[in-house]
Amino acid sequence: MKALIIGAGIGGISAAVSLKQQGIECEVFEAVKEIKPVGAAISVWCNGVKCMNHLGMGHIMDKLGGPMLNMAYQDGKTAAIMTQFSLVPLIKEVGERPCPVSRADLQSMMIDHWGKEKIQFDKRIERVEQDEQGVTAYFTDGSRAQGDFMIAADGANSVARSFVLGHSVEKRYAGYVNWNGLIDVDTSIAPADQWTTFVADGKRISLMPISDNRFYFFFDVPLPLGLAEDRSTVKDDLSGYFSDWAEPVQKLIQAIDPSTTNRIEIHDAEPFTTYVDRRIALLGDSAHPTTPDIGQGGCSAMEDAVVLGQAFTETKDIHTALLDYQSKRNQRAKDLVLKARKRCDVTHGVDMEVTQAWYQDLKKETGENIMAGLKETIISGPLG
Repeated sequence: MKALIIGAGIGGISAAVSLKQQGIECEVFEAVKEIKPVGAAISVWCNGVKCMNHLGMGHIMDKLGGPMLNMAYQDGKTAAIMTQFSLVPLIKEVGERPCPVSRADLQSMMIDHWGKEKIQFDKRIERVEQDEQGVTAYFTDGSRAQGDFMIAADGANSVARSFVLGHSVEKRYAGYVNWNGLIDVDTSIAPADQWTTFVADGKRISLMPISDNRFYFFFDVPLPLGLAEDRSTVKDDLSGYFSDWAEPVQKLIQAIDPSTTNRIEIHDAEPFTTYVDRRIALLGDSAHPTTPDIGQGGCSAMEDAVVLGQAFTETKDIHTALLDYQSKRNQRAKDLVLKARKRCDVTHGVDMEVTQAWYQDLKKETGENIMAGLKETIISGPLG
């Protein structure tokens, strides 16, 4: 049995590794000549780390994961602590730690784990055909590949998706722009072992510790879609958006390197529950594009891969296994997309009365409510 894996990102490699565990041959195809990750880092929560362990890639998380042992919210204007607490109780309860990691390092190590020489790069899919004998992928360079089934992990702008759904999916602008990058840890900005978030006016700034004594940072600003901005004005732009914010924020803005700072207009899509058409299955962002507001995009792709492998332990009938994968993943993934959307709206001031009420709640938060929400998200995954 042979699977065609479209996409060599987090979802695609996870799927290939998971299927290989079931003795299924996989050919992996990637559209670009060289993977350049969108975004500087990614928060892999405990459920994602469990998936990486299950897939035999836990060593990657051990190497790349930052020491995120505490969590705090601070007032963006004054830097006053709204709430601050240890994440150790959560880690003990769910049996794994969260691992913020460099996205480039994660993808590089995952590709090395699979074998870079086994991935066919510069293979952009153009169309897909399937029949009772198998599935054929046609690429824009004129080549084609045949397999028994296909896993389409080709991202939020998936080409393969329309061949599963029979129509295109419209992206929904979430209403804010995200700038992100990496800096060296500076404890005058935030503690080195803490996820620190500054909030005010529906805007957000976060810092997460990753490996090699670095912070992953991001700025969120509610803005209209399509504003023209470029790297050369990043510091000026952020200085304008956060002109009256506290000293740690001003230090962070001055510390960033504009040449390595990403600017992303954040989108998701209305959830859909069809991931499978006969021999083709969607996985990761192609199946459930989401905003990053609860840090579950990459984790959800990893969960997909685990469940996909589990489906093939039950049966080697392709149609049955893929439908089993779909039935076990579509509600869970939909819930995460909608949870992220709800958090997005509260965080970014869609209704400022609601956002201001959240700020007041944070001032009374002991950590129990936040950790209870995190725990529910984590233990609802396929590995508990």
